[in-house]
Amino acid sequence: MLGEIISLGVAFSWTLTAMFAEVGSKRMGSLPMNVVRMSLSLLLLALTLWLTLGVPYPLFADGQTWFWLCLSGFVGYVLGDYCLFTCYILIGSRFGQLLMTLSAPFAAITAWVLLGETMSWLAIVGMIVTLSGIALSVLNKSNDQDHRHKFALKLPLRGVLLGMGAGAGQGVGLVLSKVGMEHYQAAIVANGITDASSWISPDAILPISLGTMMPFASTMIRAVLGLLGFCVALFFFTRGGGRKLSQGIRDGKALAFTSLATIFGPFIGVSLSLMATLYTHAGIAQTIMSLTPVFILWPSYLFFKQQITWLEVLGAIISVAGVCLFFV
Repeated sequence: MLGEIISLGVAFSWTLTAMFAEVGSKRMGSLPMNVVRMSLSLLLLALTLWLTLGVPYPLFADGQTWFWLCLSGFVGYVLGDYCLFTCYILIGSRFGQLLMTLSAPFAAITAWVLLGETMSWLAIVGMIVTLSGIALSVLNKSNDQDHRHKFALKLPLRGVLLGMGAGAGQGVGLVLSKVGMEHYQAAIVANGITDASSWISPDAILPISLGTMMPFASTMIRAVLGLLGFCVALFFFTRGGGRKLSQGIRDGKALAFTSLATIFGPFIGVSLSLMATLYTHAGIAQTIMSLTPVFILWPSYLFFKQQITWLEVLGAIISVAGVCLFFV
């Protein structure tokens, strides 16, 4: 029961993250916000590793580990999060989180291509159900008198495409992270540690095992590449990037919401998601944590004054149901 409760906490945490990020993105801009967010994430992760492993960097990570996790960081953070936070600006966090349910199909397809993992018939049905739920939420009947029986997007096409890109980035990045963590485990064994789940650093202030902290160390490697990628995009490919970053940092409200998005997302959200898997089955935990597109409906109406139709509610529920089929 504890694992299920923690999983619910993760879903609420990611709901808050999406809403804070929407406000921060609209005030600061996608690239400046991601530079600030990645910087804060690195500081929090470095502090966490220093307290638990005695060093503020990924202990025992070798070149192969860095390569695959950096590749994951580029796909998941630089490409995926840029798409996500830009789509928040265009279509809002509610629809952005709905389109993020596509990460499960993208992850399944990528794992099939890269790792040779088989897809069950339930996973294929889940893809169809997820796509159906999204279509129900983002399509409506055309108002054009000549095309009254056809469907049309009720959202900006660019925002929908960016949301799909965000889902693809997260799904593909997740599989690349899995490959990177497998290399990380091999590197740990190569350093003479056969049981990472029980090995505790003698320099640790908080005695937590290396196996428990490995996902945090992996996240830090991804965040290093994420920060580098966003800095390059902001300072070299954006006109007035330094000025935009300076303005965003001086905007107290934007900085506050960005900080909250960082704390509830990469820090609390990831921590609780890892903890949930210790107390319940991973499939059950992931299913409950996928409820964010449903949880975000009421706060979006209450705080952002967004009008929500019953079809959109039904579409969100169907999409989440499709995701659940991946973990049955």
